[in-house]
Amino acid sequence: MKIILVNERGGTRNLSFGGLSKALLGLCLLGLPVGAFLIGANLPVAETDVFDSRTAKAWNKALRKQQEQIDEADREAREQLTALTVKLAEMQARLTRLDALGERLTTAAKLDEGEFQFGSAPALGGPEDPGIAGASELPYQPPEFLEVIGELSEQIDDRQMQLNTLESLLARRQLQDEQFIAGRPISRGWMSSRYGYRTDPFTGRRTWHKGVDFAGKKGSDVVSVAAGVVTWAEDRYGYGQLVEINHGNGYSTRYGHNSEIKVKLGDVVKKGQVIALMGSSGRSTGPHVHFEVYKNNRPVDPASYIRRTGR
Repeated sequence: MKIILVNERGGTRNLSFGGLSKALLGLCLLGLPVGAFLIGANLPVAETDVFDSRTAKAWNKALRKQQEQIDEADREAREQLTALTVKLAEMQARLTRLDALGERLTTAAKLDEGEFQFGSAPALGGPEDPGIAGASELPYQPPEFLEVIGELSEQIDDRQMQLNTLESLLARRQLQDEQFIAGRPISRGWMSSRYGYRTDPFTGRRTWHKGVDFAGKKGSDVVSVAAGVVTWAEDRYGYGQLVEINHGNGYSTRYGHNSEIKVKLGDVVKKGQVIALMGSSGRSTGPHVHFEVYKNNRPVDPASYIRRTGR
């Protein structure tokens, strides 16, 4: 490698370098830019307004906006917490009312003690799982707010299920009580002829009487001895003005010789409801009601049903 130097007067001088000299020269040439950079980096720089007033204002605006968002989120969270607290109080009040109602219905229905339990929490239990190491040593963790609401909701559902079952049971029992044939078919009067053989008032012969007669004042009330559906409400041979009621379970009753019928075919009647007025229509010697009880389409002695006092 040669380097030619030229002086002021135009003279020249040649310099020759070997391999080592070439390497040193190359390093020097490469180090010039790096050195210049390091020197420039360490030189004092004139201070400039990098963070000017506009930047500061923008940052302040952003910070204010973020603070407003935080305040809004905090307000919404507090409102939601208040709403959940109110909801929890309502659910607790509802559960208390359900418990009180359930206890009253259980007492009124005279159900077996312990069949329905509204005043205590549902029974829980189960064996400890040995597969979970140290499970019994876990510290008690108080329930979270939402977990409390969930548990309370489950308790309400449990009470509601018990009340529905109790309601169905009471409705079924009430229906059975209403369908239970008991009592006399009149509000005033007396028994004038019993069930069985008797002397016929028209022929004087010994004949079978398949009902009982209750005499009384004309126009007095004739009442149904049980709830049911009216299957006959008009004149019928021998009975005069007749009312027939089907009570279900194979039972039906007949009320004959009425002066006026107060129900019509297909009516649903209640126990004790006035269905007719006493009279002497049909084959009759005077104001009375001829009362019959049928079981599976066969007449039976009404006396045992008349003596019943209900249940």
